[in-house]
Amino acid sequence: MTQPLPRPWLSRYEAGVPQTFVPSSLTLPQLLERAASKYPDRTALSFIGAKTSYRQLWQDAGRFAAALQKMGVQKGDRVSIMLPNMPQFVVAFYGTLLAGAVAVNTSPMYTPSELEHQLTDSGSETLVMLDTFYPRYAEIAARVPVKRVLVTGVQDALPFPKSLLYPLKARKDGTWVKVPYGERTLSLTKVVASQAPNPQPVPISADDVALLQYTGGTTGVPKGAMLTHRNLVANCEQARGWMTDLRDGQEVTLAAIPFFHVYGMTVAMNLSILIGATVALVPNPRDLKMVLSQITASGATLFPGVPTLYNAINNHPDTPKHDLTCIRACISGSAPLLLETARRFKEITGGANLVEGYGLTEASPCTHTNPIFGAQKEGSIGLPMPGVDAVVVDDSGQPVQPGEVGELWVAGPMIMKGYWQRPDETAKTLREAFGHTWLMTGDMATMDEDGYFRIVDRKKDLIIAGGFNIYPREVEEALMTHPAVLEAAAVGLPDEYRGESVHAVVALKPGQSATEADLIAHCKGLLSAYKVPRSVEFRTELPKTAAMKILRRQLAQEAKAARGSTKASA
Repeated sequence: MTQPLPRPWLSRYEAGVPQTFVPSSLTLPQLLERAASKYPDRTALSFIGAKTSYRQLWQDAGRFAAALQKMGVQKGDRVSIMLPNMPQFVVAFYGTLLAGAVAVNTSPMYTPSELEHQLTDSGSETLVMLDTFYPRYAEIAARVPVKRVLVTGVQDALPFPKSLLYPLKARKDGTWVKVPYGERTLSLTKVVASQAPNPQPVPISADDVALLQYTGGTTGVPKGAMLTHRNLVANCEQARGWMTDLRDGQEVTLAAIPFFHVYGMTVAMNLSILIGATVALVPNPRDLKMVLSQITASGATLFPGVPTLYNAINNHPDTPKHDLTCIRACISGSAPLLLETARRFKEITGGANLVEGYGLTEASPCTHTNPIFGAQKEGSIGLPMPGVDAVVVDDSGQPVQPGEVGELWVAGPMIMKGYWQRPDETAKTLREAFGHTWLMTGDMATMDEDGYFRIVDRKKDLIIAGGFNIYPREVEEALMTHPAVLEAAAVGLPDEYRGESVHAVVALKPGQSATEADLIAHCKGLLSAYKVPRSVEFRTELPKTAAMKILRRQLAQEAKAARGSTKASA
């Protein structure tokens, strides 16, 4: 019999957080149906002045499901959704699942070639997209399996007279696209309006695949993680158990983190529907003025986000003009939360609890987070959430001692079924051991005696200089304490003597100045000599994913290319 692994974190749970966890067998459509039954007249979605009640949202999802069925969409068929955070996304997502189909989250930032890969790999025959994105699809239409495209626009979700004025503004801004509607390209709004909200019942199991969520592809070709209804609902229930002070039917979630990103989809959309919250939709998280105005206009109480978003708010010139004290809790995910970012955000919001969490696409995604009100350990990702098992192992797959660095493995009801049509990749990522199916995260971590985990860094991002292991996050933490630094990333560059050397890429705050020598000197006071950057590159902005995660690997490739061209010219 397998000896159970220790769970020291259970003794550190806040009062009210369940020590044991059994996921329900609810499907995602049942979450929405239940919310519509309990809170029919409560605003489910708020979008630039337009409001959708839970009753209306449930009916619209039913109409969309009926429309898909009328077009021939069967159980298990894939429906790609390429939309920003807007009411149509939520309708399309839940309607797809209600029809028994599988949603495929598709980034609005995809290039035509990236879109072609995902549509082909997923076998999507239906694509729901924003009119602005249509030209990218048109480039690849002849090479993908898509049979029908349902197109919508921002104006379709706006109240009168904004619905009439928006196209005029889009034409003025040069963003208006004339879509060639026809037999295969249809208006989403007209299609939904033509249906009654009563699709044909489809038997849906909690173990059916609900979503193909493609990984970012930073380690190779993007793969579709197969996430089941049970995976996604369980993760919402785990988060609900962790946040002990959530008030069902009363919260307002500021949804700036994109829904097509697994973190935004689970924590901003699905969790909100689980608790009957109002979701204040922000279609573009880079529009900081809109983010700030929506916080105050909606009275947002929950604000899930990513470190770069919180950091941008900390440093935006309009932030002092807004009262952000309505925010009670924020869980930061997707990337490491630097200490300075958390400290300053808490200061400007009058004490909002901004805590670091951790997760992966393959885990639906949340696995760890710091206690909202209990003991938080700076720099840690906190404790495993209810129902999550976690262990740090050495290269042979054996648990290491507390405080020792190893690879983090996680297990629980939120772990994916596998990668879509890639059993070889699944076998490399999921492993049976200690009585569980483990997701091998590829992240280097430690666990202390209390069960708090720290991510040291990605295995593949490790910088090895002169035989010493250097974790980029540690260097970035040091850079971020400099008063002039807005954003920072540390990467490794080839070094003939050391093997690799640390190269820093930074963006400075508006109106601030610093030289390479200034930042290197600053780091010398905080880091061991071998960790100090040997070179510093200045940029106005660091490249980021659609979810505002800094593209460290892209920076490394560009820095290597620049160094190579410099040597060649010399």
